[in-house]
Amino acid sequence: MELKKQNFIKGSIILMVSAAAAKVLGAVFKIPLTNMLGGVGMSYFSCAYSIFMPVYALTVTGLSAAVARMTARSAALGMYANARRIRRTALLLFSAAGLAGSLLILLLAVPFSVYTVGSRDGAAAVAMIAPAVVFGCITAVERGYYEGMSNMYPTAVSQLAEGGVKAAAGLFLCGYVTAHPNTVMGLFPFMTDVRGAAAAAGIAGVTLSTVGAAAFFAVLRLFDRAPTGGESLMQSRRAIAKELLTTALPVGAGAVVTNLTALIDMWTVIGCISVFGYPGKAPAGVSATELPNFIYGSFAGIALTVFNLVPSVTNMLGKGALTCITAARESGDRSAMERGTMQALLTSAAIAIPSAVGLGVMAPEVLGILYPAQSDEVAVCTAPLRWLMAGMVCLCVSYPLFSMLQAVGKASAPLKIMLFGTAVKLLGNLLLIPLMGVSGAALSTSLCYGGILLLALRTYLKVSGLRLSFVPLGKAVYSGAMCGGAACLVRSAAYRAGASPFTALIFSALAGGIVYTFLIRGLIGRLR
Repeated sequence: MELKKQNFIKGSIILMVSAAAAKVLGAVFKIPLTNMLGGVGMSYFSCAYSIFMPVYALTVTGLSAAVARMTARSAALGMYANARRIRRTALLLFSAAGLAGSLLILLLAVPFSVYTVGSRDGAAAVAMIAPAVVFGCITAVERGYYEGMSNMYPTAVSQLAEGGVKAAAGLFLCGYVTAHPNTVMGLFPFMTDVRGAAAAAGIAGVTLSTVGAAAFFAVLRLFDRAPTGGESLMQSRRAIAKELLTTALPVGAGAVVTNLTALIDMWTVIGCISVFGYPGKAPAGVSATELPNFIYGSFAGIALTVFNLVPSVTNMLGKGALTCITAARESGDRSAMERGTMQALLTSAAIAIPSAVGLGVMAPEVLGILYPAQSDEVAVCTAPLRWLMAGMVCLCVSYPLFSMLQAVGKASAPLKIMLFGTAVKLLGNLLLIPLMGVSGAALSTSLCYGGILLLALRTYLKVSGLRLSFVPLGKAVYSGAMCGGAACLVRSAAYRAGASPFTALIFSALAGGIVYTFLIRGLIGRLR
């Protein structure tokens, strides 16, 4: 199979389309799962993710970017043999790191579950997710290699394979547990809550999805016809390993800090509600002892799931931007750097702003349609979701900025920036949750990502020396505001006419989309 290179726009479109499709598959998985598990069950599920994500981030997140950057540089200089050596060295080094991360999670399963959710019932889910770290490392190296060669198709296809396996396996296994609770609980006598076993079954689907993605790349390598050349210009394995660690560890540490926000939410939401109480009306049927876990599980399982939908798509822009900016910097093409930077920022903003406005305006309708069996959880999450939307826009635009900081040699900058953001998040949660309940956690998230965006943008412009015009971004914000206004007017008119929530959502989205498209059309030329 001959590798085909794509430019920034084409590569980013490929990745965003695949990420969007993977997110649809993720929604097919997560929404029915949430309906099956409920708020308390999702707290067990989120418990597993809260320990998994920092370990995964440290061992995996920076890896793909580091391999992509080093491969892109080698490819730009015609050192294809060196690119293949980078791939082999990274596989050996980080497979070992992934195995260590998996063992760490496995060892901490019981104490972490007891410490976070107050029982051993979350331990099975934590243990079940442990193998995903090592398979994630293998997949990250392979994705980084192909992205560095400016071929985004393997990453795109592997994302779809991962999403498909997760949805199919996770829902089947969770459904089996909920349908046969007595049989399953007999196999796990140390568990007292079947929802913990069901959460573990859902997590098993996540682990199997990483196995599926790694298997895809194993098959792909059988047909891989990599370009040759530059055999006399090869780095030593020691030098490659050193550069990989130097590049990947700061990025991974920054990602760990990012994922600490999930731990902060878990500890502060559960802790503050336990101490200060819940300012809203407690749902019927939820006991006082279950209430903190119910509120946190609802927030993490519903509001944060919807919040992360769009950033996970625009995150793909960072992959394209990293390769583009690295190649432009190596060749000394300043105009290409400016063009690539504006394309990444404008594209992410143009996608994020209308999405955030639409989700904010239509939050009750969106959540009610997605989670029809969880009306109590939806009631808890509607206001927090609206508070999260400003942060979603900031996070979407920050992702490509972090990748571009890596491309210009500032891999450690995101870590420092994220440390500042985490401090804002922790302080905000402690101050706002006692006053606003879980909406305080949502507001502090937006404040956190707002500060991160400003610092990341300032740092990138200073390091790169680029001068950018922000007028187009202002136009995107204005267009988003008009989009929201149109959606609000149509929503009100639809309800006055007796429309159902689904009908109101469709017509409001159409009206907002038409207005936004009309106003934003002038930016299309800038994105080419």
